[in-house]
Parts: sequence; structure tokens; C-alpha cells
Amino acid sequence: MASKLLLATVFIFDLIAFGLAVAAEQRRSTGISKLDSEGNYRYCVYDSDIATGYGVGAFLFLLVSQVIIMAASKCFCCGTPLKPGGSRACAVLLFIICWVTFLIAEACLLAGSVRNAYHTKYTTQFFNQPPSCETVRKGVFAAGAAFVLFTGIISEFYYTSYSKARGSSAPYGGEAGVGMASYK
Repeated sequence: MASKLLLATVFIFDLIAFGLAVAAEQRRSTGISKLDSEGNYRYCVYDSDIATGYGVGAFLFLLVSQVIIMAASKCFCCGTPLKPGGSRACAVLLFIICWVTFLIAEACLLAGSVRNAYHTKYTTQFFNQPPSCETVRKGVFAAGAAFVLFTGIISEFYYTSYSKARGSSAPYGGEAGVGMASYK
């Protein structure tokens, strides 16, 4: 039987990671090109950098959630073998999908956080092209949030299927044959 406490803990961590990823998408930094006080050079001015912190927070909460699920299931490869059947096949499939969605979510969150923290530092002269005040593209953190949600759902189903396939390892203690009455 799957541990309800473990499932609730993982759900809360995934929910926090999803919320932080959505908040990072909403608070991405933007950059505008400004003219210096003498009017000779243009440089980039960026607003708040809080989306980087939100993205890293979502990254870490999702990482902790995945570590908890994999530790509880012994990463699917250690421990006693699972009972053959549909639950084991489902657990294998969900294990693979869970890791794929996890890696995509982590890549989106990490790339978005790194790109959001990057700020153009150079200046250009007034008559040249203005500097490109590059920022993270719209939707990077949103994609990360979507994959956080997918990872959370799939990891919950994976752990439930794993627990079903693990079952109880206690052997049946009763008689193996059919009991018969004495013949008269």
C-alpha cells in the first residue's frame, strides 16, 4: 500500500515548485536601452531579478520531490523484486516517463534562471545600434511549470503502481491443498 504521508509530502513539494515556476514566468526581468547623462552612450537597464530566485526555488523543490519518490521506491532497481503483472509493467513505464518529464522540467527551470540572471553589460556609442537588452524568452518558465505539473502527477502514479506491484511479501501461511472430509 502506498504511503499517504509520502504522497501528500511529494504533492506539496510539487505544488510549491509549480507555483514558483508560474511566479517566475510572471516576474521575468525586462531590459530597456537608456541613454547616459551626457548623451554619448546607450546601456541596458534591467528591472527586478526575482524570477531567477523563483526559478531556482522551483528547481530545488522539484529535485527534492523526485529524490523523495526515488528513495521511497529504491529507484526501482534496488530491493526485492516486484510481482509480475500489470502493476509492474505500469510502474516501469511511469518510471521512464517520470524521469523524462523531470529532466525536461529541470532543464527549462535551470535554463530560464540562468538566462534571466544574465544581463548585457556593454555600452554602445550613440550613433551605433543600441545594445540588445536580451532577456529570457516568454514561455520558458511556463514550459518548466507545465513539466513540473506533469512530473508531479506521473510520479504520484508511479509510486502508487510501484507500491501495488511490491505488494505484501509475506507468504500465504495456510494449507496449499483443498481440505477434504473423511470418507465413510
